[in-house]
Amino acid sequence: MDIGSNEVFPGWRRDRGDASLTDVHRSIPVARSGSFWRRAFAFIGPGYLVAVGYMDPGNWATSLAGGSRFGYTLLIVALISNIMAIVLQSLCARLAIGSGRDLAQACRDAFPRPVAWVLWLMAEIAIVATDIAEVIGTAIGLNLLFGIPLEIGVVITALDVFLILYLQRLGFRWVEALIITLLGVIAVCFAVQVALADPNWGEVIRGFAPTTEIVTNPEMLYLALGILGATVMPHNLYLHSGIVQTRAYGETLPEKREALKFATIDSTVALMFALLINASILILAAATFHAAGNTTVAEIGEAHNLLSPLLGLAIAPTLFGIALLCCGINSTVTATLAGQIVMEGFLKIRLAPWLRRLTTRAIAIIPAAGVTIWFGQQGTGQLLILTQVVLSLQLSFAVFPLVMFTADKKKMGALVAPLWLVVFASVIAVIIAALNVKLLVDFGGALL
Repeated sequence: MDIGSNEVFPGWRRDRGDASLTDVHRSIPVARSGSFWRRAFAFIGPGYLVAVGYMDPGNWATSLAGGSRFGYTLLIVALISNIMAIVLQSLCARLAIGSGRDLAQACRDAFPRPVAWVLWLMAEIAIVATDIAEVIGTAIGLNLLFGIPLEIGVVITALDVFLILYLQRLGFRWVEALIITLLGVIAVCFAVQVALADPNWGEVIRGFAPTTEIVTNPEMLYLALGILGATVMPHNLYLHSGIVQTRAYGETLPEKREALKFATIDSTVALMFALLINASILILAAATFHAAGNTTVAEIGEAHNLLSPLLGLAIAPTLFGIALLCCGINSTVTATLAGQIVMEGFLKIRLAPWLRRLTTRAIAIIPAAGVTIWFGQQGTGQLLILTQVVLSLQLSFAVFPLVMFTADKKKMGALVAPLWLVVFASVIAVIIAALNVKLLVDFGGALL
């Protein structure tokens, strides 16, 4: 029986239609017996693909700018953003496992066609903004490490689509293995850099304490919203609700409950890892640039050049460049998958897997490449921060539908979100919307 059919869930208006990511849907077997760890192992992977979006090059720009400008103060924003992310990504897994739909499919089903088209457009804008950040970051990483011109680096980033096609022919586990390996390299690079920077750990701890200055200071709020947009990313909500369904977790209620438990553990652990990386970037900027009086560092290339004289070791900028390149490669891979989920889910376009990926990649990378080549090396830091603010402004268009769907018992059946989780997620959605309204008001006042 189709787990997304009206016979099972009368709250949906029509059948789910094609499964999300049809070429890898339910392709990874799940152990039905054995130890807890053996059963849980099958679900390790999607959370780390999602975590990639929480440490992409856009995060680097906002964290570098925040750390250099305000020291450790904005660490609390990274923490709060991460808590929001954990809650929202758990709802994505719940939606996917409970209804058999990804977020894009659910929006297409639940809303009138004009509304669904607007939501699709918002999702595409978010993916384009994401790709701008990732293309810039990857191109800068190639430039810093190998001296490849920015324009050529942009073209090279388009080749990730062929990497995805090759790995998925081997199996979706190979995609996850690549992502997790590169995340390990990133972690090692930052562990060494933070150790070399020797931050004031007392100030680091105080940085996780809340302060009203973040809301009252427009410049700090702008960077805080950039961190929020770089952390809780709209495309990740679509991505997670799609790739969770690569697991063949079964169709009975007990099997779905266990799948939801393991998927939530996977994403929570992965996002805590992402918090460590994001905090490390901000701590590194605070301990090196802010402490030395360099409070206007927003360019990734500038940060790379300053690390060697400030830390006294030539290896520091090399590690920085390697971590940046790994982040960029990871992020372009996951953004391409998210683009495919969004296009298939909203528009129900049926194309061959290779053509779907080329199409979704082109929609995102053409404007991203144009902007990157136009701006060149100059101003890329500010452009990266701007893309993250754009993502923050798009976030509500994905968060509110997600909360609505998972709180609806007619749509979710026995896996409907408990009341406490619905309240918590609703508060998060309102906070995100309120901060975005304040940002627009502040910008409108500045323009007038």
